[in-house]
Amino acid sequence: MNEFYWQERWEKGLTGWDIGYPSPPITEYVDQLLDKFKTILIPGVGNGYEACYLKEAGFKNVHVIDIAREPLEHIKTRCPDFEDSHLIHGDFFKLEGYYDLILEQTFFCALDPKQRNDYRDKIYELLVPGGKLAGVWFTFPLTEKGPPFGGDPNEYINMFSDKFDIKVAEPCYNSIKPRLGNEFFMILQRPAH
Repeated sequence: MNEFYWQERWEKGLTGWDIGYPSPPITEYVDQLLDKFKTILIPGVGNGYEACYLKEAGFKNVHVIDIAREPLEHIKTRCPDFEDSHLIHGDFFKLEGYYDLILEQTFFCALDPKQRNDYRDKIYELLVPGGKLAGVWFTFPLTEKGPPFGGDPNEYINMFSDKFDIKVAEPCYNSIKPRLGNEFFMILQRPAH
């Protein structure tokens, strides 16, 4: 899937992943963060409800990336003070930089399952030592049809444990009703050395 594929989905309103507000598992997690100066990245940001939530909560260094331009324009409309240089239009796998925290919310499930190890490796590369990846992964069965693509929690744990310390890996108790029983929350930390 390329930029044209995702741009077309936005233009046609085929955004079934969009719940219209920040995801409760993400907001509950970020509400516990005390350091408002963390450098945070949200890949495949979509409409950016979580990004705007972070900005409104006083986080000073929120960055987003999406392969389609339209979602970035939506974020700028809703959050006019969002720094233009933090609204990155591009390919996540070509992104350069270093982040303290990367939030996962419906990006992983949009990727072809063949890209999952590439995703893990890119996240590792983008995180500072000691940095964290936190968010939600879908647990409905992985089928050929997607996106979204599901998966198995044990598969996720095995894949990420190659490079990350697994701090939390558990079913979401605070999913929205349509996703209840199909979301898995993880906090993964890049080792400090």
